[in-house]
Amino acid sequence: MITTEQVKELRDKTGISVMQCKKALEDAGGDIGKALEYLKAKGAEIASKKSERALHAGAIAAYIHGAGSVGSMVHLASETDFVARNEEFRALAHDIAMHVAAMNPEFLKKEDISDADKSRAEEIFKDEVEKSGKPEEIKKKMLSGKIETYFNERTLLEQAFIKNPDQKIRNLVQNAIQKFGENIEVVSFVRFAA
Repeated sequence: MITTEQVKELRDKTGISVMQCKKALEDAGGDIGKALEYLKAKGAEIASKKSERALHAGAIAAYIHGAGSVGSMVHLASETDFVARNEEFRALAHDIAMHVAAMNPEFLKKEDISDADKSRAEEIFKDEVEKSGKPEEIKKKMLSGKIETYFNERTLLEQAFIKNPDQKIRNLVQNAIQKFGENIEVVSFVRFAA
């Protein structure tokens, strides 16, 4: 049987509704770890379903670090003003702005990476892979892996969140979609450094 303490613990960790937490715990047989994985998968599924919905509202968040030498702005969009005015939504936008200031991403999502960028990255790693002395098939996998890692480190939605490296920025957005029940998207970002 699922206890209220288990539901509260899962809700505190995720911020997702009590009913969704209870269902996740029931499906996971009371195992919090499995319930977290279930909710993560469910969040991706919900985000996928809602991704076609129009975004008519949102918030702009800014973050200035320390003595003002680094700053960033993020446009986080939502479907309604109701969600856009929510303090948790605004806190998410601020957290993403802080992340942008700290991690300096070059791209928003993988689709923004041009063929020219991919070619340059391939040139960077080609010599290193060639010198490895591995068979050609393994060299291809090595090169592909290095390029993927290189761009994941430079793409905002694929970066590990600075406050919780176990989550990518993409997961934060998916969790917000699941929590608020509507489409949410990082539309754009900009970073400034003095």
